Amino acid sequence: MSSLVIRPFVPADEQGVIDVILPIQREEFGLAITAADQPDLRAIPAFYQTGSGEFLVAEHQGRIVGTIAMKDIGSGQGALRKMFVAAEFRGSKFGVARALLDRLLECARSVGLQEVFLGTTDRFLAAHRFYEKHGFHLIDAAELPESFPRMAVDTRFYALKPGSA
Repeated sequence: MSSLVIRPFVPADEQGVIDVILPIQREEFGLAITAADQPDLRAIPAFYQTGSGEFLVAEHQGRIVGTIAMKDIGSGQGALRKMFVAAEFRGSKFGVARALLDRLLECARSVGLQEVFLGTTDRFLAAHRFYEKHGFHLIDAAELPESFPRMAVDTRFYALKPGSA
């Protein structure tokens, strides 16, 4: 999609990010969650864009259609978080998810991150396929670093060495 732009989050993007993430969490995942339950969404620069962290948005014709974040968890490691793509922009036709992940891993390599971890749930089969297709391998929860910000809903975990992706 030629009009797709992947770029770092700026504070003016805050409402657009929330407008992408919340409907997916609530309507698709069935989570009873609000923006207030996720204080990181109101503090993206301080929470994600520090150290080796980053928060990227996918923008199409001025509208934010996807997000992805890397939380610096120390020791050359990062936690992939907040990967969401608006339903109408999913799939290989648009390539939003791939573009977001590729750019984030490029950022991770450029700042020297050695490992990236992520958590998801057992029921998100499309996400499992996506991450595996892009080089992530399934790990046991016991293999996560202590600093990994584990979410209560996460039951399946992946790891990747960005230099090998």
